[in-house]
This record gives sequence, structure tokens and C-alpha cells, in this order.
Amino acid sequence: MTLEQIQMVQASFAKIAPIVGPAAALFYQRLFTLDPTLAVLFTGDMRKQERKLMSMIGTAVNSLDQLDSIVPAVKALGRDMRITGSRTHYATLAAALLWTLEQALGADFTPSVSARWSTYELLANTMPAA
Repeated sequence: MTLEQIQMVQASFAKIAPIVGPAAALFYQRLFTLDPTLAVLFTGDMRKQERKLMSMIGTAVNSLDQLDSIVPAVKALGRDMRITGSRTHYATLAAALLWTLEQALGADFTPSVSARWSTYELLANTMPAA
């Protein structure tokens, strides 16, 4: 990614910072709407899961200029997802994430911003490699 692309993704995620809780809840609502079978994989405290999700995305977004440093963590997440059985649902996860960003950012979710979030594809392709 170019520096400009990185900055666009980081700036768009920063706009969500004040509403990370509701944004994470939207993500899981959308995820379970797209694939209701995934709901059984997420048991326990959903607020804790929501915080974990947003923390992971925030770490990835803030590390875009040094992706090599987060690849081990992304691979570990992929291994965890394999254990829980959610490994094959990356496309659904991506769709839920992009929809959530669109909802949270509103008019700020431009086609250019959407295209820059294709970074998720890199992360999603790294997770199965684990």
C-alpha cells in the first residue's frame, strides 16, 4: 500500500473510534444475518468479543506501514479461527466488515475509501495460510 492509501484507511478507522462499541455490535449483527450458522461459534460475552475484534482491526490499521510486524498475530488469529471452525468464512467476514464501515462512516465511505479497505483481503489471505 502507498502512504496515501494507508493514511486513508487509518483516517477512516479513526472516525469510527468514538463509536467502536456500536460499530462492533453492527458487525456481528450483520455477520449473523449473512450467515446465521456463525452465531454458535461466538458464545460467551459478546461485548468482550466486540472489543477484541475492534482491537485487532485497530492494531492492523495502525500497523499498515509495517505489515510484516503483524503477520504473526494475524496467522495466530487464523489458527484460532480454525480451532473454532470459522476458518472458511472469510468472505462473509469481509462483507460484514465492509457493510459495517459503510454504516458507520456514512457519506465518508466513498468508493475510494472502500477500495483502500481491500487491505482486509491481505489479512484474510494470511489467516488461512496459518
